[in-house]
Amino acid sequence: MSNYREIVTKAVIAKGKKLFTTNESVKVSNNPSTILGCWVINHNFNGVKNGDSIRISGSYDVNIWYSYDNDTKTEVVRQTSQYDEVVHMRQREDDASSEEIIVRSLKQPSCVKVDIEGNNINYTIEKELGIELVGDIKVKIEANTEEEPWDEIIEESKAEELAERIDQEVKEDFINTEEL
Repeated sequence: MSNYREIVTKAVIAKGKKLFTTNESVKVSNNPSTILGCWVINHNFNGVKNGDSIRISGSYDVNIWYSYDNDTKTEVVRQTSQYDEVVHMRQREDDASSEEIIVRSLKQPSCVKVDIEGNNINYTIEKELGIELVGDIKVKIEANTEEEPWDEIIEESKAEELAERIDQEVKEDFINTEEL
């Protein structure tokens, strides 16, 4: 006869990742000649459940190094970008309730394209975020109600007798060196 038990535990009830692409622009006072570099730092974010979707809010700093005045001078322009992304997630388990949201940066924001258009620098940022919903879920397991066999407990005095008998029966010179 089967006997079932229910265990309530925390588990990942929804999981997904999404690649986000953002086009942005920054106006500079000098007329840029060449883009020498673009990097993204200080990425901060968090996720909040909003109905059936997850709202991820975050920010990062973009630094663009460019030359101007016919490539004779350089400057770095800094811009902080805010973002608000909404992700719709489908739960794997219908009867589970999500309590915790875990957002991870699978691919840090990076500049993938930069163009010069007059005094504007247009750039494209890509980032990939992974989202997990963790919640309580019930797991049913079969419980075996048959008892395990008992191990035999040897009394200490019998254990000592057994050790003495082994010592007496073991021959230390079991290898005959004369035959070698």
